[in-house]
Amino acid sequence: MALFKKILLFSVVSLTSSVVHSGWDALNMPKGVSLISNEVYDLHMIILWICVAIGVVVFGAMAWSIFMHRKSRGYKPATFHESTKLEVVWTVIPFLILVLMCIPATKTLIKMYDYSNAEITIKVTGYQWLWQYEYLESGVSFYSNLKTSYDEIYNKKEKNINYLQEVDNNLVLPINKKVRFLITSNDVLHAWWIPDLALKSDAIPGFINELSTTILETGVYRGKCAELCGRSHGFMPIVIEAVDDKTFEDWLASKKGNTNLANR
Repeated sequence: MALFKKILLFSVVSLTSSVVHSGWDALNMPKGVSLISNEVYDLHMIILWICVAIGVVVFGAMAWSIFMHRKSRGYKPATFHESTKLEVVWTVIPFLILVLMCIPATKTLIKMYDYSNAEITIKVTGYQWLWQYEYLESGVSFYSNLKTSYDEIYNKKEKNINYLQEVDNNLVLPINKKVRFLITSNDVLHAWWIPDLALKSDAIPGFINELSTTILETGVYRGKCAELCGRSHGFMPIVIEAVDDKTFEDWLASKKGNTNLANR
C-alpha cells in the first residue's frame, strides 16, 4: 500500500510538472505587452481561480455525498420537499461571488474605454482589402498592403514563417506612450484586431470606434481583420512595430511629406 501511494504521488507530481512547464503557456491566455493586456490577463487569472475553487467545492461535495451516502451503506434518501434556508443560501452566495467578480472586471472595463490624455492619435480606416493609417497630429498617412507574394499564395514558392502576416508599411508606434485609435471603414465591415495588445474593434462605415493602448515592450506585433469582409478577407494583416522614442521620431520625420495615399 505504501509503495502504491509513492508511485501515485510520483505520477501526479511528474504529470503536473510537465503540464505546468511545457503546456500551460500554450493553453493559457497570452499576457500581451500592453498595460491593458496585462490587466486583462490578471483579471482572467482571478476569475479562472475563482471558477476552479467553485468547481472543487461543488463537485467535491457531490462526490463526497454520493460516496458517503450510497445505498450500500444503508442510507436512505431524504424525503423533504423544499428548504427555504437552502434556497436563500444558494441564491445569496452566488450573488455575492458575482459582485466580488464584478468589481475588478468593472475597473478593467473602465480603463479599456479611457481615451483621455492620449499623446498620439491615429485614424485607422479599413478598405477591401488593406488598411490606411493617419497620424492626425503630424499629418503622416499611408496605406498598409499585404506583402506576401502571389507565388507563395499559389504554392509556386515556399511559404515563409510569416506567410500572410507581412505588410509593405508597418504601423510604427512608440513604447510607454498612450496611443488613441479612431477605427472606421470606407466600404464594408472590417475588424481591427491585435491580440498581443488586447485591441479589437469593429470598423464600421460612417461610424468611428475608439481604442487606446500603451505598449510596454519593443517588438513586432501582428494581427488581422477579424470580420469576414469579402473575397480577400484573409489578405489584410496588421503589423505593429513598437520602437523607442528616438527611433519613432526619426521614422516620423522621414515619413512627413512622403505619404503613399496613391499606392492602393
